Amino acid sequence: MKLIVHKEDDALYLRLDDSEIVESEEVKEGIILDYNREGEVVGIEVLHVSRRSPNSLKQILLESV
Repeated sequence: MKLIVHKEDDALYLRLDDSEIVESEEVKEGIILDYNREGEVVGIEVLHVSRRSPNSLKQILLESV
């Protein structure tokens, strides 16, 4: 799993695995899901992150439970 932060693009991308992306769908304004051949979600992109949470790209807290 990878979390990629694009400060310049104001975007956050979570890649769940390395399978090939064959389709993408914007499910809500600025929320894009990437699918593999089996129809599983393998990536999640959030655009305009700073509008959703003003300090979100300045500090990211990762928590594993």
